[in-house]
Amino acid sequence: MSTLTDLLAEHTGLPGAAVDHLQLVVAEWQLLSDLSFADFLMWVPLEGDEQAGRGRFLCVAQARPTTAPTAHPEDAVGSVVTAEEHPQLRRAVSEARICREEDPRWHLGVPVRRETIPVRMGRQVIAVLSRDTNLAVPRVPSPLEISYLGSAADLCQMIADGTFPTAEPSPGVHTSPRVGDGLIRLDAAGAVVFASPNALSAYHRMGHAADLVGTHLAPLTRSLVSDPFDAAEVAQRIRSALEGQPSMRMEAEARGATVLFRALPLRPRGKAAGALVLCRDVTEVKRRDRALLSKDATIREIHHRVKNNLQTVAALLRLQSRRTNNQEARQALEESVRRVTSIALVHETLSMSVDERVDLDDVVDRVIPMMSDVAVTETRVAVRREGRFGVVPAEVATPLVMVLTELVQNAFEHAYAPGQRGEVVVRADRSAKWLDVVICDDGRGLPAGFSLERTERLGLQIVRTLVESELRGSLSLRRRQQPSGTEAVLRVPLQRRR
Repeated sequence: MSTLTDLLAEHTGLPGAAVDHLQLVVAEWQLLSDLSFADFLMWVPLEGDEQAGRGRFLCVAQARPTTAPTAHPEDAVGSVVTAEEHPQLRRAVSEARICREEDPRWHLGVPVRRETIPVRMGRQVIAVLSRDTNLAVPRVPSPLEISYLGSAADLCQMIADGTFPTAEPSPGVHTSPRVGDGLIRLDAAGAVVFASPNALSAYHRMGHAADLVGTHLAPLTRSLVSDPFDAAEVAQRIRSALEGQPSMRMEAEARGATVLFRALPLRPRGKAAGALVLCRDVTEVKRRDRALLSKDATIREIHHRVKNNLQTVAALLRLQSRRTNNQEARQALEESVRRVTSIALVHETLSMSVDERVDLDDVVDRVIPMMSDVAVTETRVAVRREGRFGVVPAEVATPLVMVLTELVQNAFEHAYAPGQRGEVVVRADRSAKWLDVVICDDGRGLPAGFSLERTERLGLQIVRTLVESELRGSLSLRRRQQPSGTEAVLRVPLQRRR
């Protein structure tokens, strides 16, 4: 089955920012599903359906609760419904508000209550969440259920408001405490109004033997944590959540126990409603994590050593070029230095990454000054970047950086006469399906009869090979009209490689 990114790329025209926001929603929505005792389905309008008047919606992701029976034992991802079959989807998009069905529907012999929540980003509704509750099992309205459902209602309203989830901070979401690990609900003043049994157990292990309800959580937690700096940090994060600022997960130790914390603000319709604090006793888990951290550190150390070896090779080639009298051989060695250095920059980034993914903007911003230094000695050409490349897998980053440096260097060498002023612009535009890169200069333009397929330039031959075999993309060179110059147009698919 295709992933969320694949489905969005194939069936929608959503921009990259919208795709990133939906991925944040999916990263957080297990919390919503568990608090709601309900299944969550994410629906997006199919591209072109609105103009054609069909109004179909595609399910691109699905979450089942761990706190209740599922309403969808079947896999709904990839299914399509019409607005007539599920009218609340279109209502949620057009009215930009949460819509509820009056009466439950029967699905596979099970009564299901459906509710739709618009996913807002800025002023636009980019998707709809369907919250489907299995009514076959009667539930007793206990304090736990009441607190869970109230918290879920606030978070769902924040999704409809466009204030949850936030783009920052997102690291650690997948390893954050879950609802079943321990949940504490705070009022606007920071006092505990509900604490789940697992949350009470976590605080008991930290040394607090009494009940939590009625206590102010921030000063209490600060008094329990052993390290004074960690204690102040945890307390500050809880207070920040009460003020409307989300926080990343944080670990703290108390009396030999290690507890993981995460605080979430509750501000439905922009009004302060307190905060949720998720906590989990991870004392035993930490022991197992140390082995995994050792493995990750080994992988990063390998990338670090590869980077050092490549830099050594580049230094040797540079030394050899200085001792070579033949101008053609010296130029070839300098080109090799540039290519090896570009690969070394990717490995340097990977040596600091934990998931074998590269922030290409950071790498390009470090390559561009290196290219500009070369340009200063031969011409007076400036280089700048426009747009965002985003984060890409390691197997894409290395050939892509090589392609970019070759194309920029090609513009330096062939677009401008010695001493001529000019500007080379590296422009990136990322969507759900494609990464489009245009490298344009304002130089002399392509020579008459130029053909990318028949060129004998080594740099362009390398570029063609990398684009076709490694990136599986397309490349074209064309003449600019206003102003004069050349454009290199690169398109790289971002869908999962099979």
